[in-house]
Amino acid sequence: MKAEYAPRIDLVNRTRLETVIPLETPFVVFVDPSDACNFKCRFCPTSDRDLMKAVERPWKQMSFELFQKIADDMTKFPGKVEVLRLYKDGEPLLNKRLADMIKYAKDVGASKRIDTTTNAALLTKERGKAIAEAGLDRINISIYGVNNEHYTNFSGVKLEFERVLANVREFYEVRRNCEVLVKINGDTLSETEKQMFLDQFGDYADKIHIEHIMSCWPEFELRGVNVNQDKGIYGQEIKEVNACPYPFYSFSINSDGLASVCFLDWGRKMIVGDARSESVPEIWNGKPIKSYRKMFLEGKRKEHTVCRGCGQMTHGLPDQIDSYRDNILIKLNSTAYFDGVDESSAFKVKIPSNNIAEFPVSWGSTSEDK
Repeated sequence: MKAEYAPRIDLVNRTRLETVIPLETPFVVFVDPSDACNFKCRFCPTSDRDLMKAVERPWKQMSFELFQKIADDMTKFPGKVEVLRLYKDGEPLLNKRLADMIKYAKDVGASKRIDTTTNAALLTKERGKAIAEAGLDRINISIYGVNNEHYTNFSGVKLEFERVLANVREFYEVRRNCEVLVKINGDTLSETEKQMFLDQFGDYADKIHIEHIMSCWPEFELRGVNVNQDKGIYGQEIKEVNACPYPFYSFSINSDGLASVCFLDWGRKMIVGDARSESVPEIWNGKPIKSYRKMFLEGKRKEHTVCRGCGQMTHGLPDQIDSYRDNILIKLNSTAYFDGVDESSAFKVKIPSNNIAEFPVSWGSTSEDK
């Protein structure tokens, strides 16, 4: 096997957040090219059509014009954003202009690196070559089984496993300088099947890893799969973190331009800005996102309707700033960072209206043209 067996995040070379907070420039900005997905995975809220209607998810692709504005805005930070992550809730390759987005962000210097995550069903040789040539730096490929039956049971769609395997192998051949990481959830696989996965993909990836089941989506119940209560997603010890570190170095922009404080805000309940009418730096430095930072530093995560049940804080191995929470709060208060910021505004989550939009009948299709 050519690939290094390693998780998709760097567990060793991580910046100690307590030494750099507050950040003038975020490390990571998530931008979602597509709110829709071609899979119906049991562990993901995006797979539940009725649920998506209830929370009024737009189920749309981000327009190229909006993306251009976001990329341009990102160049206005004092420093350069480390990673532009073209992924949040949906399948990025459903947006036919994904390669154009990558190239545009590269051309304007929006970030040091650009990465994305895909299920590879639409990663044809043509599409793969286009995103590689556009300058994609890293791709995380999620695999959902080692045969057709696995894919039907887990992803909820009929898909030829051999086609997915061919897509990954063909992309690896045209990847240029793009790092390829392939991962699978191993808790539903036998030891023989785990070895099959490594044998099938191990020579067509730079890194490969077998993960464990976690419930990362707040307020969403997994269907037909059980959370691993012995190990975290990367095999680490399960240990709860109280102060969520993510808003201190990242935030997300959904496909319609609304900004979420968290990449796990699938229900659009934690909106902190609008990239259509605000600049990206304005959102990053705005009072709404600061209210979440203040709430976490004051130790009130468990009082928040959404955040209190977040599995990412136990199973996801987030950076740990609990030990430094008080000192960080004192530091920020002394510099007037939180002047005019009321952490209680973080508790005012969005409540969907009764205006439920119709979803396209092609929901769940694996066709690139849907």
